[in-house]
Amino acid sequence: MTVLSEQEFRVRSDEALETTRQQLMPLADEEEFELEFQNGVLNVVFEEPREAKFVVSPNAPVRQIWVSAMSRSFKLTWDAGTQQFALGGETLPVLLARLTREFLAQS
Repeated sequence: MTVLSEQEFRVRSDEALETTRQQLMPLADEEEFELEFQNGVLNVVFEEPREAKFVVSPNAPVRQIWVSAMSRSFKLTWDAGTQQFALGGETLPVLLARLTREFLAQS
């Protein structure tokens, strides 16, 4: 595991959140949910099947990206091999897309 400096973490986490937002945009358009990226935090906002919000935020002191979704917390660390934030081999965009689909299927 590679430990990023605080500056490297900030740059890479911003890139990861923006990449994730871009990759989720087609799904957001198709399923009609909102993606809000501001002040370094990505929010996935649902009105259907019920009102809910997923919060994706960098946690600089521990160099992780935290995802709060469906009453759970996911803590992704930097994977030097893939050059992405991941949890159990699942990258941030893949994890968020999976959680979004799971949430939407609960209708």
